[in-house]
Amino acid sequence: MNLQRKPSLPASANQDGRSSRRASHSARRIIVAALALLALALGYLTLHPEHAPAALADRIADLTGANAHPIKLMRPAQAPLSGLALLGREMFNDPSLSASGKQSCASCHSADHSYGPPDGRSVRLGGPNLISEGLRPPPSLAYLYRQLPFGIGPESAENDTPASLSQLAAQGAATLRAAKTAGASAAAAAAIVPQGGLFWDGREDTLMAQASGPMLNPAEMANKDQAEIVGKLLHARYRDRFGALFGPAIYGNPDMLFAEAMSALSRFQIEDVSFHRFDSKYDRWLEGKARLSPAELRGLKLFNDPAKANCAGCHLSAPGADGLPPLFTDTEYEALGVPRDQHLAANRDPNFHDMGLCGPLRTDLARQTQYCGMFLTPTLRNSARRGVYFHNGVYHTLREVLDFYNLRNVAPGRIYPRDASGKIAIFNDLPAAYRKNVDFADAPFDRKAGAPPPLSDRDIADIIAFIHTLDDGTR
Repeated sequence: MNLQRKPSLPASANQDGRSSRRASHSARRIIVAALALLALALGYLTLHPEHAPAALADRIADLTGANAHPIKLMRPAQAPLSGLALLGREMFNDPSLSASGKQSCASCHSADHSYGPPDGRSVRLGGPNLISEGLRPPPSLAYLYRQLPFGIGPESAENDTPASLSQLAAQGAATLRAAKTAGASAAAAAAIVPQGGLFWDGREDTLMAQASGPMLNPAEMANKDQAEIVGKLLHARYRDRFGALFGPAIYGNPDMLFAEAMSALSRFQIEDVSFHRFDSKYDRWLEGKARLSPAELRGLKLFNDPAKANCAGCHLSAPGADGLPPLFTDTEYEALGVPRDQHLAANRDPNFHDMGLCGPLRTDLARQTQYCGMFLTPTLRNSARRGVYFHNGVYHTLREVLDFYNLRNVAPGRIYPRDASGKIAIFNDLPAAYRKNVDFADAPFDRKAGAPPPLSDRDIADIIAFIHTLDDGTR
């Protein structure tokens, strides 16, 4: 049998083949090693996105939900409460200081509800028999420690003679309104506009003055006058603390006792960290200690997007250059034109209108009609827990609030009722003469009727998911 032998390759060809196989195998090992190193690097950056190169930081953050640019927040210092603040805490929770004997400051400003109302009622009931209805929902007392006094326009320099509110208001009336755009610096949006102050209309400048208001309000704690409050303080269980702090002579000086009592309430709100915790998931995200879910991250981007929700135009979300945590308010005043709350007792009178800065509770700006319908922009911190929104409490869910912003201009028929003639009653909680004060300049209020809404249902759900990260103690 003849067997044909394959011709043998030259030695050089065999060597070339072996070299090629070795090179190919070596290349594969290099590629595998490179991929392993890349996977290791990506894994490390996923765990520690703050160490990512600048070019990759935002991309890694999008993938992980981490903050690509963490910072250190400057929170208020924590210390044991002073004797004055401890006295204020006793007063804050004392129902005997009310005419009914059943209502304390904490009844409307519950510590368990971020110092806001304890339920979703549009307004609270008070008075001597707890049947009188208030005009507005109680604002939260949290995060007021940095609130500036009420003013119009930028703060005056120390050596300037401050202009009166009426003079500033006249200047403001002649100044074009600056549009509020998310991401724009405060300096870029500076204008002669009302800002600061306490309550929905900014009528008080200090926490001391704010504390006395509900005590004397006939629809709240309903004391007749300051003397009645002092009489109750002299018989309170903590009476002796006044003498210990201020000396026994204070018992014979009603004006001083009242002033020091209001000072105690003020110090409690300033010193007790529960009023400004800054321990939300968003705060920890800012510091690189928490990660946002995909929905929360999308919501944050929409919140800050000037072409979409533009929430950060008024509810400032960025920390200050000094590291102070954001308060989620610019503390300015806006006329938004929310619908009339037909359930309020005051609104049973069709001629009654709550016009904020120009009345009825505030009277010094009554002639400045360019401010009628304007109310303070509240903080959004803990707003997901609040359950009652806007100055008249017309809405009770964040979805309703977002629908209002999304649809007010483009589909007003879905926001406002119809009048007897079948016409949509737009801005029905303001007299017609003042409806020109309503904001049409800022997104999303810059759209025309019939235009597509700026936000989809998913967008709204994502924004609400983000707003939940502003609740104190969220993880």
